Amino acid sequence: MDLATLAIFQQVIASGSITRAAQQLGRAQSNITTRIQQLEESLGVALFVREARRMVLTPEGQQLQRYADQLLTLAEEATQSLRGQHPSGRLRLGSMESTAAARLPLPLATFHRTHPQVQLELSTAASLQLMEQVLDHQLDAALVAWPPPDVDAPLPLDLVPLYEESLQLLRPAQTLEGELPRTLAGFSDGCTYRRIGEQWMAQAHGPVPTRVLQLSSYHAIIAAVAAGSAVAVVPQTVVDLQRNPVPVHSQPLGTCTTMFVTRQGYATPAVQQLLAVLQAAAPTPLNAAMETV
Repeated sequence: MDLATLAIFQQVIASGSITRAAQQLGRAQSNITTRIQQLEESLGVALFVREARRMVLTPEGQQLQRYADQLLTLAEEATQSLRGQHPSGRLRLGSMESTAAARLPLPLATFHRTHPQVQLELSTAASLQLMEQVLDHQLDAALVAWPPPDVDAPLPLDLVPLYEESLQLLRPAQTLEGELPRTLAGFSDGCTYRRIGEQWMAQAHGPVPTRVLQLSSYHAIIAAVAAGSAVAVVPQTVVDLQRNPVPVHSQPLGTCTTMFVTRQGYATPAVQQLLAVLQAAAPTPLNAAMETV
């Protein structure tokens, strides 16, 4: 087992096939097949099964994937650290959908212009999933609405407050206060804003279970509210992005802090420079003291 083989193993997982992995890596298909077979033989287990022309991980393959994530991340961290204060290499950033749309375009463009040697990869997910991906070494850093749902134990994470988001409760324009829908439009379970909405619904309607209309974009969430079928909790920055007036009523629902989250002690030059760019672009400077949870 070596880092190069683990990188091939990870590419096969990402690509779903030997053929596509070979194309992505610029290698012969036979070479990829041989490396995977040698890895399986050295470990004494099957790592993949073939299902409908796709390579699917076995339980043993899933176990190795977690270790491979950590080993490759540590190798990348060591490489960056030894190169001094010149950021380079891969940087995997996770973000909530709202933050990616409203907060990141300009600072990420600045970061790309000033640090062209860094390969920045951006992905979006709900806050809880982002936090878990940081802990599992699948992300180097993430922008998370804090605290994510069901997080009540100390975690090996460093947190830097970045944005204070004003939240709005959106409700259909043609409904009275006592006639609000009992359905909440939101993202998947694990979204902090969805949990805030669920808590508000419980206070407004009592112990009756809240029905959640799970959607995949803020455009769809706002459309569901405009259609009269749901209420929703969204950041003011998302409302501000709408080009045309949205036929809904809104009311302030407090604030929520977006944290820049990394594993405890993880501070490569690329991560430090990215944080500096994000802090410089933040509209209202927050207390930048790092917290450990």
